[in-house]
Amino acid sequence: MKRLFTLCLLAFAITAHAQGVMKFETDNHDFGNVPEGTMATYEFKFKNTGTQPVVIANVQASCGCTTPDWTKTPVLPGKTGIIKAMYSSAGRPGVFNKTVTVTSNAAEPSKVLTIKGSVLTKEQMKPTLTPAQLAASPHLVIDRTSHDFGKLEAGQQPAARFTIKNTGKTELVLGALTSGCYCVGYKATPKPIAPGQSEVVELLYSQRQLGQVSDVVTISSNDVSGDAKITLKANIVRDLSGNSMVKESGTAVPFK
Repeated sequence: MKRLFTLCLLAFAITAHAQGVMKFETDNHDFGNVPEGTMATYEFKFKNTGTQPVVIANVQASCGCTTPDWTKTPVLPGKTGIIKAMYSSAGRPGVFNKTVTVTSNAAEPSKVLTIKGSVLTKEQMKPTLTPAQLAASPHLVIDRTSHDFGKLEAGQQPAARFTIKNTGKTELVLGALTSGCYCVGYKATPKPIAPGQSEVVELLYSQRQLGQVSDVVTISSNDVSGDAKITLKANIVRDLSGNSMVKESGTAVPFK
């Protein structure tokens, strides 16, 4: 009986310590110099060296500028998974040091991973690139540099369609939009554009200031030659229906 009790305790202890173990190849990554406007992406790879599946419950970035992604299915013993960290460098020149915290059922339930680097403006990047690197860069060409919406009612959110072509030799990746009014956004996340290919990009305009408006919008990308600029114009009125109604005559009309 005593031997059986001892065996039960031993089995319980073994079961209690049976856990997955996330063994990372590295827990930090230095991007070095990153051209402003690009999405710096790194995949932290790990192997489950434990005896039970690893389930990642959540991955939390230290700031909104870093977007995480991860293996959503259980990682079985002996198998591998990834934690992807994506840092948006648009409008963020200078040194960065960010973390992502991984929460899981592994033996180490909370694991911190670090990414760092230095975002350089395109003017800063040019001297560091060789002629061959410059020639191999993607190149953004836009079909026009302005769009006039005409008369708009305040509160409307119309879209302007632009065709962007990549005349460079590597994939073109569009980044963030910046404008002084903070009133322009993508209708949908733009897809990478292969060399020689074109994509239609729709920009939503939500300007609420009344009157004639004109806003310059900068489209960042990984084109090292510079960002693209477009101008959106409109005449914002309070109520379009009021302007289109036929004014009634002031003469009284008797009932018949």
